[in-house]
Amino acid sequence: MAAISRAGSTRSLHPLQAILLGFPPPLFLGALLSDLAYRASFQVQWANFSAWLIAGGLVAGGFLLLWALVDVFRSPGARRKRAALSFIVVLVMWALGFVNALVHAKDAFAIMPEGLYLSAFAALLALVAAWIGYSGFQSREAP
Repeated sequence: MAAISRAGSTRSLHPLQAILLGFPPPLFLGALLSDLAYRASFQVQWANFSAWLIAGGLVAGGFLLLWALVDVFRSPGARRKRAALSFIVVLVMWALGFVNALVHAKDAFAIMPEGLYLSAFAALLALVAAWIGYSGFQSREAP
């Protein structure tokens, strides 16, 4: 059983872009979960773990941001709006993640509640960016 896609209703997603889209959601979600664990236990290691996950999300998100910018210019006219929306979401995600990294650079006790809120918004935007990036692909089984 082979899955094929219809040419008229699909858009191309480069394999590297598909890989890059897969990194920020789990990293920012992990940062959110570790912030929740820190709020529940006040163990400093949870705040440190969250800071490292945010740093990883920023590195992967930076490459994704660069790819999304290139995708805006290489997309044909009909897909350019979707590529621009994806770029804007990734840009806001990265900016919130950067501010979150600055907040997490403070003393562990001082990161609450701003760090938790920023982690939640960054995780949500990472999921929205992945949804925008992966949506638009329709596949069906080969006859």
